[in-house]
Amino acid sequence: MAAAHPSTCLAPHLPEPPLSGRLIVLAAGKAAGSMSETAERHYRDVVRLAPERMTGLAVTRHGYARLTENIETIEAGHPVPDAAGLAATGRVLEIAAGARADDIVLVLLSGGASANWIAPAHGVSFADKQAVTRALLRSGANIGEINTVRKHLSRIKGGRLARLARPARVVTLAISDVPGDDPATIGSGPTVPDSTTLADARAVAARFALTLPDAVARALADPANETPKSGDPVFAGTSFALVARPAEAFRAAEAAVREAGYECVMLGDRIEGEARAVAAEHARQALALQAQGRRAVILSGGELTVTIRGRGRGGPNQEYALALAVALGGAPGISALAADTDGTDGGAGSSDDPAGAAIDPGTLARARAHGLDPAAFLADNDSTGFFSRLGGLVETGPTCTNVNDFRAIVVDSA
Repeated sequence: MAAAHPSTCLAPHLPEPPLSGRLIVLAAGKAAGSMSETAERHYRDVVRLAPERMTGLAVTRHGYARLTENIETIEAGHPVPDAAGLAATGRVLEIAAGARADDIVLVLLSGGASANWIAPAHGVSFADKQAVTRALLRSGANIGEINTVRKHLSRIKGGRLARLARPARVVTLAISDVPGDDPATIGSGPTVPDSTTLADARAVAARFALTLPDAVARALADPANETPKSGDPVFAGTSFALVARPAEAFRAAEAAVREAGYECVMLGDRIEGEARAVAAEHARQALALQAQGRRAVILSGGELTVTIRGRGRGGPNQEYALALAVALGGAPGISALAADTDGTDGGAGSSDDPAGAAIDPGTLARARAHGLDPAAFLADNDSTGFFSRLGGLVETGPTCTNVNDFRAIVVDSA
């Protein structure tokens, strides 16, 4: 976590302040508070920028705010946007529209920005946008597919913030939480060109059989809601850089694994798929390593999905851990942890939602002793209910960064 925290990675990337204009900081996502705190401290204490020349607004998830003086912070809903995010985004749009040619607009992005910056397209109500977000989250769509739809129903996503901030110079620094580190996917790419189209958004809705409100269906058919593409002059005065990626976090984890005397088996930091299906495959690999007599830790990252069919509570990491326990069948010598690096995995949007779950060889035996049927909890998508009754929830609270999911399976001899 330290390798991907803004206090560690952001300062070397911060631009020099403008010669005469203002430094306008606009931040969004789960790391928005800590990124703003780090930037403000840098410009105040290192650069000695006059306080009146620095202003801005950060929008972050509830519970993720940090103490800042010049940059106001507002907490808002995630993963489903709320009224606080709607109002804050309106202010962000006003601030961006007021930027002048001698200003620098410093955009600090991290995972969660898509929900924190919520500005529905004209004709689409806030309730419509919430309904579409909920439907997408329950559908099993991956983050790229979700953002394809959201970008075409927004007045800030998909390059539109860059358009609004002209003629100011726009510098975007981002912490990646998406497989492949695509700038257009992080926070739904508010300052970069968008390669997806309205037709792509309609195709996602059709693929997952989403029932769209009439206003949303009309918006996805309206050419006025197409996003700016590569080569559009709105991007002439913009730049984009990644300050932290899942790869950095996993390099630190790999070093810790080897220092502990284990072989490191890295499956990649951009794994996608249904959580329970990925867990079944990882269980097979863990059992195969053990059969070969190898003492190893299997690491993997990425963003798994859950197609919700039950009525329970959970998140992709907790469902992965529960499915992994079932697939391993209580195999001795194998334990695992799966958690989201932002400190919350699914849940109801509260800052004290669990980050994930851990299992060990005794998980299934303890479940039986408590009269719990793991398969029944899995069928009901109730991984939180299972681990809260059995023990095994990983509860960290807000980490104030976000480089996606982290999974580790420790394989020792049986």
